[in-house]
Amino acid sequence: MDELIRDPTAARRLARTIVSDIAVYNKNEVERGIVEDSLFQVLAEQVEEGRQHYETRVDPELHGQGLFEHALVDLLLKPFGHLKSRIW
Repeated sequence: MDELIRDPTAARRLARTIVSDIAVYNKNEVERGIVEDSLFQVLAEQVEEGRQHYETRVDPELHGQGLFEHALVDLLLKPFGHLKSRIW
């Protein structure tokens, strides 16, 4: 088994890679979730799977830093700010 990621920069990069994959492979669902204000319900399974993958690769001491959550905002919400939604 690979050694756990202990470097916050590497952990942030992994989180962003995982969330980027979620955004790319589920673009229609992301757009629908934002428009309908149900993004995290629509993508619950994918986000949970991504979070579990992240947590198995990153040292538990980094789990509480919110790196995965920041990646969700940066890559699942911000890029779709042009969509009409009740969220904004």
